[in-house]
Formats: sequence, C-alpha cells, structure tokens
Amino acid sequence: MSIETVLVTGAGAMGSQIAMVAALSGCTVGLYDVDQATLDRAVEQLALRMTAQVAKGRRTAEATRAALSRLTIATVLDEHAADVDLVIEAIVEKLPAKRDLFARLDDLCPPRTILASNSSSFVPSAMATATARADRFLNLHFFNPALVMRCVEVVRGPDTSDDAVRTALEFVEQIGKTPVVLDREIPGFVANRLLGAVRDEAIRLLEGGYADVAAIDTAARTALGYPMGPFELMDLTGIDIGYLTKTARYEETGDPADAPSATVTALVERGDLGRKTGRGFYVYDDDGNRTATTDLASLKGTH
Repeated sequence: MSIETVLVTGAGAMGSQIAMVAALSGCTVGLYDVDQATLDRAVEQLALRMTAQVAKGRRTAEATRAALSRLTIATVLDEHAADVDLVIEAIVEKLPAKRDLFARLDDLCPPRTILASNSSSFVPSAMATATARADRFLNLHFFNPALVMRCVEVVRGPDTSDDAVRTALEFVEQIGKTPVVLDREIPGFVANRLLGAVRDEAIRLLEGGYADVAAIDTAARTALGYPMGPFELMDLTGIDIGYLTKTARYEETGDPADAPSATVTALVERGDLGRKTGRGFYVYDDDGNRTATTDLASLKGTH
C-alpha cells in the first residue's frame, strides 16, 4: 500500500505544517479542524511561509502553488475521512479528546486506512484501544517546525502490524523526512526523553539560583552545540505542551519527579506560554522578536 491521500486533524502550528509537508510531496491532503477561523489562519500562515521559502530560493513558485492546490480544508470530518489512506492526528494533548476522535475516525475511514497520532505524550496503545484497528495504529511524531525538522519518530504499539510500520516508513521517506523507529512504545519516545532530561536539569539550575535563563541557554548553544537553548525551545514549542506532557506522565506514574516544575506550572496558570502569547521564559514583541529575559522572581510571581 502506498500513501496518496492524507487527512490531518487539528490545524494548529504542527497540524498545518504536517499537512503542508505531505502536500509538497505530492499527496492529496485534507486539513480538518472544528474551528473555521483556525483553518483560515493556518492557510494564511502556510501561504506566507511558502512565499518566504520561494523568496529564499528554497522552493519554486510553481511547486508551492501546486502543493497548496492539493490542500483542502474542512470543518466536517466526514468530508475527508471516507476515502483516505492515512490520518495524522494533531489535536490538543488530552487523551480523552484523542480517543473520542479516533473512535469517530475508526467508524468513518475505510479498512485500509492507517490511523496515526503526532503525540509524544501518549503511546499508541493508549489511543488504539478506542478503535477496532490496533494493527493499523501507530504514532508518527513530527518535530516543530515540521516544515524544517527532518526527524519523524515512528512508534509501533504492541499490536501494530509489520505492514503498517513498513507503509509508515515508506511515507516518511516519501515526504523527505528521516524516520526513527521505536520497536517498543515508551512515553516521550527517544528525542523528547533526551530533551526532557536537559529541560528538567535546566529548570533545576534556574530554580536553584545557579544561573539565569539566558546563561543556561547560552551554555547549551555555545558549549553543547545546540541550535537553541532549552528555555528558547520551550518558548518556541509552547510551554503548555511540555506542561501537558509532564502532567500526563505524572498521572500515569504518580512519581513526583514526573510532575511539571513549579516554574512551568506558574507560567501556564497565568497564560505565559512562550512566543505564541508574547511572554514565557523570554518576552517578545508583536513580531515575535525577543526583547527581554524574564527573571526568576518574575517567573514565580506576577507581572
């Protein structure tokens, strides 16, 4: 089986870019979201990104126009689910919502359809049991920004068939990405478990008063060769994403070490989620440019 038609559910930053990646590879792609305004904003942002890439000589105007013509949007799930080879879920990181969606997709999609989640918070088996096709269920975990990052983690659940994994691997290579296969499921998978260890230690250093946000990020970039520091990365991907991931893991294990830190919890509770809200570990202007570092006292208090 080859993947020719793709449905992406959830038109946020990740879902919309995953849809664009698939469209650029030649797939016919549907992008679904319950909110029309979110879909309209996604299409507008994708068009701007494609225009910028054409201006930089990374893509041709003809290729981007063709890709955008292969991408359609819908607020009605039935419109695209009835005849699709692959579904990639990229909605909010809340397990009940994902299970409800996959149960609907299981009813709507033809038997050949592979169901996949972009989640790194939840392993395949946590979602596959909401369907009658655990053998055709897996995780395809893209990284932000999906248009740029090459890695896609392909995670099989205990019941995922070899055929589904093989098809998923071929799809990842088809869209120009590099697959990393996990033969056994584990929360966080590979990359985020490694990143999580760095992030947790960075927060311990910050909360212990050993170094500030900027110093820790600078060390990660200049000593370890990271493209950005852990606090810069949390602001980019959304502090709430990490918070929800840690919360889900803590609910599963009950281990206090898995719970979100006090600093991250405080930021999320007052809505300081990083670049998308204009403030997180750093402060940003209306164009998304960083203007200041938030000190520890401000992180713990109010502003």
